[in-house]
Amino acid sequence: MKDHVNPETETPEGAPADAMGCHSKGEMAAAARKAGQSEILDQYAKDYPTGPHDQPQSMCPAFGSLRVGLRMKRVATILSGSACCVYGLSFVSHFYGARRSVGYVPFNSETLVTGKLFEDIREAVHDIADPEKLDAIIVTNLCVPTASGVPLRLLPSEIDGVRVVGIDVPGFGIPTHAEAKDVLAGAMLNYARAEVKAGPVQAPVGGKSDRPTVTLLGEMFPADPMMIGAMLAPMGLAVGPTVPCREWRELYSALDCGAVAAIHPFYTASIREFQAAGRPIVGSAPVGHDGTAAWLANIGAAFDLPADRIAAAQNAFLPAIKGALAAMPIKGTITLSGYEGSELLVARLLIESGADVPYVGTACPKTPWSADDAAWLEDRGVKVKFRASLEDDCSAMEAIRPDLAIGTTPVVQKGKQLGIPSLYFTNLISARPLMGPAGAGSLAEVVNAAISNKGRMDSMREFFEGVGSGDTAGVWEGSPNLQPQFRALNAKKLEKAARARKAQEMI
Repeated sequence: MKDHVNPETETPEGAPADAMGCHSKGEMAAAARKAGQSEILDQYAKDYPTGPHDQPQSMCPAFGSLRVGLRMKRVATILSGSACCVYGLSFVSHFYGARRSVGYVPFNSETLVTGKLFEDIREAVHDIADPEKLDAIIVTNLCVPTASGVPLRLLPSEIDGVRVVGIDVPGFGIPTHAEAKDVLAGAMLNYARAEVKAGPVQAPVGGKSDRPTVTLLGEMFPADPMMIGAMLAPMGLAVGPTVPCREWRELYSALDCGAVAAIHPFYTASIREFQAAGRPIVGSAPVGHDGTAAWLANIGAAFDLPADRIAAAQNAFLPAIKGALAAMPIKGTITLSGYEGSELLVARLLIESGADVPYVGTACPKTPWSADDAAWLEDRGVKVKFRASLEDDCSAMEAIRPDLAIGTTPVVQKGKQLGIPSLYFTNLISARPLMGPAGAGSLAEVVNAAISNKGRMDSMREFFEGVGSGDTAGVWEGSPNLQPQFRALNAKKLEKAARARKAQEMI
């Protein structure tokens, strides 16, 4: 096993599936089914229904599951995939703060086709399975090993007390990296649930709560679970672990709850495990005045609490939330899009803060646990687009011409080119508290500051006017030397190759 990858010397040349690349969903999915992976792909199709595109438009989905594993204590991660993919994933992971090595099992055409790759993976798992250092090892198949049928299910479930969890996270089966978090979280919950059924398990580090707990589903700003805990206290409830968890024993505590709050509603596999454990699921989240009132009522109903205890929690926090919203108003038209899964929650908060939000796009799918948020927004004239594509988000922004566009990197780039103030959702919006009184005024400062930058954006557009765009971007001493005949020739070659592939499929 290797911790570092040289993509120039270790790319597995000649591997049939690898030659197709990560944008060949149809061919790779067909290869995976021929290799015996139909059951996995059918489950993914059910859990994560695709949208208008046949491959992810954001970063590699496996980044989501890799991030979950790397943030857990005493958990090691091994990737099996093309060296270029592993290089990119490990680079991005360390960019986002990973402080441990990413294991890698290299392969070539021969080891992939003969099955030697699986033997190499099993050997790598045995080599690092040290119970003094690890609670679990996560082994992840990327696109090529999944398409080639590398059977991680045949790995031992544990080695010397170290759990082994194998997952497949191909780009042709998982639409977004957010949903890949659910793939790993669900797999670990499934393993932990089997352990609980088999006998006693480790107690939480901080001991077991003396009150019934609510498990939180979805990554969120660190202060949000504490705020949710404060809002639950008047009802005699406590906040439980947040899934994805930070260490293995938290999985047991997460399962040992009275209800699960699907703060991020797309965790389908995880919700299936909680439902199998008999835990009720509550959608939406305590955001804004209306969202908090409804969520507290739904939590109370899940625990069959009397009305006066629910009212006590509502009365303790709703006036403070209303006051915070009034004190920090947002004025302006905003389009909002992203791939984190909390887009609808943020839109609710913006609207209650006074903003006009005509369009909300999320790359995640519609689920029963996002229905209340979608209905609330649609009742206020918002166009809610699930499985929104980049083209959907950009078209909405161009048509509406908002005072502020909140979105993914390419949406922000397009917005700024049009002179529209724009904010990156992941780093500047979702990295703030959203729940309760703390969340009520948290967005106003950054949003209002961005909206006020319209004059600056106009000045920048005027300054850069005439420097060209696309092939003619930049400042030229003379006219750009365009060669349209080369583009036409390449287009013909691509069309011919596409026709040849189609003909091959029909044979």
